[in-house]
Amino acid sequence: MRARAEAGVWRVLGELPRLIATALRVSWRADRVRTGIVAAATIGSGLMATFGLIATQRVLVELFAGGPTPDRVRAALPAITLLATAAMIRGMLSITTSYAENGLAPRVNSDVERRLFETTTAVRLDAFDEDSFADDMERASRGTDSAIDLVRGTLNLMAGLAGLVAVMVAVVVINPLLLAALLVATVPTAWSTLSVGHLRYQTYVASSTRRRRLFMLHRLMAERASALELRGYGLRGFLLNQYDRVMGAETRTQLDLARRATTRSTAGSVIGGLAGAGVYVLLGVLLLGGQIPLAEAATCVIALQAAQRSLSTVTYQVDRIYIEGQHFADYTGFMDRATGHMPAEPGAAEPGPLRTLAARGATLTYPDRQAPAVRDLSLSIHSGQTVAFVGENGSGKSTLAAIVAGLRVPDAGVVTWNGRPLHDHDPSLLRTRIAVVTQDYHRWPFTAATNIAIGDVARYAVDGGLVPDLGRIEAAAERAVAHGMIKELPYGYETLLDRTFAHGQDLSGGQWQRITAARGFLRDADLLIMDEPSSALDPRAEYQLFQAIRDRHGAATTILITHRLANVRHADVIFVLDRGRLIESGSHDELIALGGRYAELFALQAAGYRAAG
Repeated sequence: MRARAEAGVWRVLGELPRLIATALRVSWRADRVRTGIVAAATIGSGLMATFGLIATQRVLVELFAGGPTPDRVRAALPAITLLATAAMIRGMLSITTSYAENGLAPRVNSDVERRLFETTTAVRLDAFDEDSFADDMERASRGTDSAIDLVRGTLNLMAGLAGLVAVMVAVVVINPLLLAALLVATVPTAWSTLSVGHLRYQTYVASSTRRRRLFMLHRLMAERASALELRGYGLRGFLLNQYDRVMGAETRTQLDLARRATTRSTAGSVIGGLAGAGVYVLLGVLLLGGQIPLAEAATCVIALQAAQRSLSTVTYQVDRIYIEGQHFADYTGFMDRATGHMPAEPGAAEPGPLRTLAARGATLTYPDRQAPAVRDLSLSIHSGQTVAFVGENGSGKSTLAAIVAGLRVPDAGVVTWNGRPLHDHDPSLLRTRIAVVTQDYHRWPFTAATNIAIGDVARYAVDGGLVPDLGRIEAAAERAVAHGMIKELPYGYETLLDRTFAHGQDLSGGQWQRITAARGFLRDADLLIMDEPSSALDPRAEYQLFQAIRDRHGAATTILITHRLANVRHADVIFVLDRGRLIESGSHDELIALGGRYAELFALQAAGYRAAG
């Protein structure tokens, strides 16, 4: 990407055919009919421009001829009629082009943006752990906005080229020397325009991380989620200072860009202006020398002005295509690189009811980390068991849970479902047998019913939406101690859980945790993984939630992750992790008798309760 940004202006011209082809493919894929209409209207407009110049020359020839004025006007009438007809047709074609383009724009945007989201929602979870992926995705998002501008730029370039060809034909017929002079007058301005555009793109690429940081600061200072802590900790001055520092660097970069861009544009304009004056001097010399008649000289002036306008259009559109094309190339490049983060070719085996879930030598290291989060870890979990992953912060519990759930792929080792590797199974069928309640749950801006229904979206998806089974949703909410709380909301299960919308409601952390737990219960999966499901619950709600979890014992498999060790005393097996390694395993009584890490942590918590008593 940076190599592309550092390329010279010749690279701009060299990439133009590829960018034009890309734009036409995007447009054709989005709407073939409108793309065809625009192309046909553009070609027709160019032809009308040629006819118009020829008609203009004939009008001037007849008007400048000898004889009475009425006779000269009558002689010019056929050419005037042709000129008027060409102008009328060209106007109609312009309206047609505008209409087709306006209908094409939303279709192009929708197609390109949908493809981006299809990719970002399909990549493996580890992609989001990489800084480079986040930078690429930020630029790709800008690239979706550039898609229609690239298409429009290409279509406008076609129109400009059509007009330019028509003018060049007329100029060559009058005097070939004038064409060379015209090019000399236009090239300096064109070159400076392309150079400035390329400079802007280089600056854009270099500022990618800074833009993401500014966007983050915008959200921190202007969104409801951070408003409470911002005021509670008095962070206003700190965040404004952070903003000043980042924006100060960005402002300096933009001012430097403005200085360099202005210098190049001014130089190009001065040289182009001097060359343009030379063109008119040359035309005057030819006229005074009798080398061209007055009528042709007048036509030439009109043609030269039209040519300059067309060349300016072409130059501007070439620059626009290059800039928007580079942004769109960020999009296509991201899409290509994202294929490296796609899951492996899925298997087709149908996973039966869970009998045994096992990990063998599982190891996973996050990007830019030296130590593995999970290191050479092996364990087995059997149907109907309730097991627990315990350990201090950073011991690898949540990472291990994500691995056994198939959400993360280990760098080494394998996870098996009934003795068969997870990747051999059909992922969509496997997903129906696993439910995951994460500690970093998302507060989805939907109704309470939909917030629970997304726990089993495949069951309730109808025509792109969700049609929840309220009976099953209420049953899941009951098990998660959420039903009574939801019924007390203004609209019950139809209450929108987002205060940024009209009639929306907000929930406390504990209430949201109940909603999240209900999602897990709704699927009624063979394997339920609950990561810190009660960290924000009050004691009564916590007791009822764990009672519902214990009710699964013997019928389905549950993995618990919690720091409240009293809640895992009834687990069949407790796996104790430390720095990514499995250091102990056994029942509560066995681990207490062992006197190891689990016994130490349990004693620390128990001492706190005894002291309180």
